[in-house]
Amino acid sequence: MPVRSGNAEWKGDLKSGNGVLATQSGALNGMAYNFSSRFEEGTGTNPEELIAAAHAACYSMALAAGLAAAGFRVDSVRTVDRVHIEQNGGGFAITKIEVATEARVEGIDNDTFQKHAEDTKNGCPVSGALKSVEMVLTAKLA
Repeated sequence: MPVRSGNAEWKGDLKSGNGVLATQSGALNGMAYNFSSRFEEGTGTNPEELIAAAHAACYSMALAAGLAAAGFRVDSVRTVDRVHIEQNGGGFAITKIEVATEARVEGIDNDTFQKHAEDTKNGCPVSGALKSVEMVLTAKLA
């Protein structure tokens, strides 16, 4: 299996410094980040939105795979993650991830869908990497 990589460089101190990050694929290249983009509402990216996008992508793929393996026809799965970062003592911590997913699936009832959605929350690879953070799931059929 492949190993994926990303890189980042930070220059300066926490409050006035800035950084750039990139991914191996080049999908993100030279993306700026800084204190304001991370802990306020400033311009640039931040690790938390990247975690949100990574988990939403993984979750959507894993839910579609699980539903298809169970014999359901999946038209679409759309997931939005909201990653909460809060001050924690002298530092910061990711305290919660809200996962909202909506799927179009033929021939499935809501109870069966909810079970697959919950199983995916506990089983997708990125969820596993984030298991130390509270993850709250809202799942609905379109």
